[in-house]
Amino acid sequence: MLQSPDSQKNSQFGPSPSYTPVKTANAPLEQATIGRTLVIKGEISGAESLFIDGRVEGTINIPENRVTIGRNGVVAADVNAREVVIMGKVQGNVICSDRLDIRSDGSVTGDVVVQRISVEDGAILKGSVQVQAAPEVKGKSSEASKSQSQSHSQDASRAAAAGA
Repeated sequence: MLQSPDSQKNSQFGPSPSYTPVKTANAPLEQATIGRTLVIKGEISGAESLFIDGRVEGTINIPENRVTIGRNGVVAADVNAREVVIMGKVQGNVICSDRLDIRSDGSVTGDVVVQRISVEDGAILKGSVQVQAAPEVKGKSSEASKSQSQSHSQDASRAAAAGA
C-alpha cells in the first residue's frame, strides 16, 4: 500500500532512513555520451570515458580513459586517449597510450601512434601506423636499456651474417 510522506512521519516505525548508493568494485565507470543527432565543433577534453555516436570536428583529448566511436559516429578530429575503439568513421590522427581497436565496420583515415593495435576483418585503415614500446618503468637506468638494445642488435647482425 502506498502512503504519502506525511503519513509515513506519523507511522509507528519512525521516519524511513535515507539510502546512499554504495559504489562497488565492479560498478560501471563514468562515461559521457555524444548522441546520434549531436554535432560538436571544437575541442573536447576530460577525465572520463567518452562514447561518440554523433559528429565531432576538432580535437578530442581524453588521455587517461577510453574513447569509443559508435557505429553512427563520424569524427573529423585528432584523437588522443589511453584506449580508442572505432566502430564508425574517423578522419584524423589517433594517438593511444595503450590500445587501438578498429572493429569490422570502422574506418580510420590518418596516422596512428599506439602501443597495441587490433584491426578486425573488414575494417579500413588508411595512413601510417607507428607501434611504440611501453614506456620504461621508472628506476631502470637508460644506460642499461641502451646496452641491452645494442647487444640485441649485435645478436641480430650475427644471426643475419650466419644465415647469408
